[in-house]
Amino acid sequence: MCGIVGYIGDKDCFPILIKGLQRLEYRGYDSAGVAVFDGKDAIQVRKKKGKVEDLLAFVGDDLPTGSMGIGHTRWATHGPPNDVNAHPHTARFGRLAMIHNGIIENYESLRASLEANGHAFVSDTDTEVLIHLIDEVQSRTNTSITDAVQMALKEVEGAYAIAIIDANEPDLLIAARKSSPLVIGVGEENEFYIASDATPIIEHTQNVIYLDDEEVAVMHRQDGLTIRNLQNTVITPEIHELEMQIEAIEKGGFDHFMLKEIFEQPNSIRDSIRGRMSVSRSEIKMSGIDDHWEKWDAAQRILIIACGTSWHAGLVAEYLFEDFARIPVEVEYASEFRYRNPIIRPDDVVIAISQSGETADTLAAIQLAKQQGAHVFGVCNVVGSSIARETDSGAYTHAGPEIGVASTKAFTAQLTVLTLIAMLVGKKKRQLSAQRFSRLLVELNAIPDKVQKLLEQDERIKDIASHFVNNENALYLGRGVNFPVALEGALKLKEISYIHAEGYPSAEMKHGPIALIDEEMPVFFIATADDVYEKIVSNIQEVKARGGRLVALVSAGNQDLKQLAEFVIEVPKTDQALAPLLTAVPLQLLSYHIAVMRDCNVDQPRNLAKSVTVE
Repeated sequence: MCGIVGYIGDKDCFPILIKGLQRLEYRGYDSAGVAVFDGKDAIQVRKKKGKVEDLLAFVGDDLPTGSMGIGHTRWATHGPPNDVNAHPHTARFGRLAMIHNGIIENYESLRASLEANGHAFVSDTDTEVLIHLIDEVQSRTNTSITDAVQMALKEVEGAYAIAIIDANEPDLLIAARKSSPLVIGVGEENEFYIASDATPIIEHTQNVIYLDDEEVAVMHRQDGLTIRNLQNTVITPEIHELEMQIEAIEKGGFDHFMLKEIFEQPNSIRDSIRGRMSVSRSEIKMSGIDDHWEKWDAAQRILIIACGTSWHAGLVAEYLFEDFARIPVEVEYASEFRYRNPIIRPDDVVIAISQSGETADTLAAIQLAKQQGAHVFGVCNVVGSSIARETDSGAYTHAGPEIGVASTKAFTAQLTVLTLIAMLVGKKKRQLSAQRFSRLLVELNAIPDKVQKLLEQDERIKDIASHFVNNENALYLGRGVNFPVALEGALKLKEISYIHAEGYPSAEMKHGPIALIDEEMPVFFIATADDVYEKIVSNIQEVKARGGRLVALVSAGNQDLKQLAEFVIEVPKTDQALAPLLTAVPLQLLSYHIAVMRDCNVDQPRNLAKSVTVE
């Protein structure tokens, strides 16, 4: 949520800032702005409610010029979205400018204290409070802006990623973070970029530094980079080389990032498997498991914590771990887990799942689990992310950058990695037979090609979608391992098409949802061949008897449901434990096409952010 960019060097910074903000649009925002030092004695601020294109229209020909600046896309948390509340915010009569991602939890008491000292505020934001606090500290202590930032941040409660420029320090860009992501790109000599994630940086440099909590980075045109923590200890940074390529964050001929990412799933699943399993040797190797096997072997319970789509992946993993490894599993919303005084034992293994690796609630839940002595294993997509650094061990999903807000390829990549983990743990604990383990390896190895076959049905799925464009409600039903896929299908539809959709276990239909079914209600059944297939057929017949509009996902060759359902989508056959890797795909395509036909912005749905980095 929110996007931060910044630059200091020899280049004209305004085009760099604007392009960077455009790269960050997928994170979700309601206003945008920049602050550029003019090279003389003033900071030029331009900000506007709306999209980056609205900011550009507002700027017109009056382009701010300079070689140091900061830019921001805001997601409203304190105060409504408007021009005044947009970032950057200033203090000391425009001498200081700052952008901020996060939430300052004690901003009200800080604001009251500052107002008592004569500070006047023009916005409703916690960000303006923070820049005035820095100004107050500097004035009170007669210290440098760098020292003032460090001192002020000690008074702050909450999360922040900030960037500051000072008209009195034309060669200085300051950045700091706590519980909110911030990346520094190291360019040519004494040239630096900052951003909320690597997407605005990759076209300029592949060398990056990930700031840790309570670290303050000072970037200087002549003196280079210095990083200190709030205790003023100098930190020696580690420079990482980005693995992503610029092509990964371009649409590549597709109309939307979401469609591109749906079609990338054969490769992203293949990449998540590559190097981890061998069919010929009948083995899975994952260092995050093998190097910490004593923790997994002693585990009496697995706790899975996640949010949103990642939580649905965790629900699938619950079935797999209990089936393959015979270990009890609990799946928790991270936001609920952290606040309900949970019972966490030292012999628990906690799996934290997050596409971005920056989800605020999941990070907080990880810290709680570690405090209680549990072994925490991370499954995330972004190398160097906060979750990757905070966990005891983990596995990357290798899905590549996911720009569309609605997760698609990251979901199936998470399922792939979680399946590998469950299989490996089951085998090492001698709960999964060698014969079934080998069969699963063969089937999992075939999944990418089967997903490709599913994608070849895109035009037919688009035609099916056209029949449900004007509906305002939908019901998704599945059983067993496909119940979480029903939840995921409903989430995809509601978040990008704004159609109200619910997912339920099929048998629960009789406990309430069946009252909603009439001749207008579309009901999407996941009815692939598995141990409960006959039960699902009975549920389908109940819906048919009440006039519901049926769409059934069935295993290839199924003839039974063609007489019952209005539309049937055939899914390649596989082991029932792997079915979610296939059944999720047509539901993604259905949601995408329905949303496009409703003229919805599928890549940037209203009110949603890609990475939820605040509570």
